[in-house]
Amino acid sequence: MLKPQDCIILIKLIANPDISWSQRQLAKSLCISLAEVNAGIKRLSSAGLLRKDKQGKLFPNIIAAEEFLISSIKFFFPAKLGEYTSGIPTSIAAPIFKDKISFGDNPVPVWPDATSSTKGVALDPIHPSIPKALKNNWDQHFYEILVLLDAIRSGRARERVIAIKLLKERLKHAK
Repeated sequence: MLKPQDCIILIKLIANPDISWSQRQLAKSLCISLAEVNAGIKRLSSAGLLRKDKQGKLFPNIIAAEEFLISSIKFFFPAKLGEYTSGIPTSIAAPIFKDKISFGDNPVPVWPDATSSTKGVALDPIHPSIPKALKNNWDQHFYEILVLLDAIRSGRARERVIAIKLLKERLKHAK
């Protein structure tokens, strides 16, 4: 069974298809242990979501990843909304949704982070290391895919449709 860290490894690889990541680089970038990365790569490979070429470079199986991320992510990692807090904007509150969705006076979903200035309703990220990983090493493509997945996990029907369309566009560029 896949674990949350496996998903963020897959997403990092999808977001940065031109980088030949070592396991150590992935661990540092994602703020998870080397052992977690190693085990995650094995699980992703067993699930058919990740492959290695003859030189050992990791690359995602984009067709399988698309099916998994769109159809299964919300069931494996259901969204859990929490209390009002400060954090990093996610889901429909992220800049990628600007001019596509409005929320009026409703609180925005955020990944809890005490040092952020945005206030909203806590939405637990797929993996707890995500806010720290983004703060340590901002990666716009990684962030965008994560917030699109949060919109799929937590959004209403219209929001999910928009998120799926945007996610498919990003996956097309990862091929």
